[in-house]
Amino acid sequence: MSVAVIGAGAFGTALAVVLAGKAPVTLWGRDIGWAGTRENPRLPGIRLPDSLRVTDALQDCLADTVLLALPAQVLGGFLAEQGQLFDGRRLVSCAKGIDLASLTGPSALIGAACPQATVAVLTGPSFAADIARGLPTALTLACADPQAAQSLQHQLSTGALRLYRTTDVPGAELGGALKNVIAIAAGAAIGAGYGDSARASIVTRGFAEMVRLATALGARAETLAGLSGLGDLVLTCTSDQSRNFRYGLALGAGRDFAAGTTVEGAATARAVTALAVRMGIEMPVSNLVAGLAEGRIAMEHALDILLNRPLKEE
Repeated sequence: MSVAVIGAGAFGTALAVVLAGKAPVTLWGRDIGWAGTRENPRLPGIRLPDSLRVTDALQDCLADTVLLALPAQVLGGFLAEQGQLFDGRRLVSCAKGIDLASLTGPSALIGAACPQATVAVLTGPSFAADIARGLPTALTLACADPQAAQSLQHQLSTGALRLYRTTDVPGAELGGALKNVIAIAAGAAIGAGYGDSARASIVTRGFAEMVRLATALGARAETLAGLSGLGDLVLTCTSDQSRNFRYGLALGAGRDFAAGTTVEGAATARAVTALAVRMGIEMPVSNLVAGLAEGRIAMEHALDILLNRPLKEE
């Protein structure tokens, strides 16, 4: 079966590079002026293999399996315009976020735009540079259809990229989305000089929030304890390679963050706040991140907000 990747950012390009080691792959991007150099500036130092075709024509990407590696807040618009082109195929979401307009995850957006498609989610602890360089990486592949999940698992796994499958699509998807929010809070704690102990507390209480919301939305708690939840949370809350963590560092230190850089956790925090209100669920760390990102809460008051919460059992 053929494979195409929609989205020539760092992560989409990395997936295309590693999968092209097994079979020819097509990579689509809007701005591919760099294609002639065979090196994407968003993934410096990685030369694209000859088996990877780069195009700006969506008609070239009508493969059996299509990986949608677009930002979560971009995916809905793309599907509204182009969804009919990809209906009936195996569509794998690689986005990590909650759509602000619909307050749903990428799989719901795909299912609504492409009702005849087989929908799957690829998520877990990974950085684009590690994948592209062939470093060992384990991810979760979620699909409600067990047979399709097994087929996709074999198609998208490589020697260094190992996929574990699950039928818990909400759990896998929400783990990948919510950990970005907590990573911003962890980065802010370090940036503000609160220390590693404060970060550990935020990560732990943040994980409890992730499980609360995800299970209320139909996820299984054990999925959140796996690669797509706890695994990804640990990675993004402890590494400078994480854009969400770096964004939190900048917030905590009172510095500007690189303009134009996609920070999925900032938009997801706003969506989580709306969901939490709708469902009557307490999400103090997520609410704090939304307030910091929107400028409603100053960093010097952030710790007080968390510390002044009522004392209770864990």
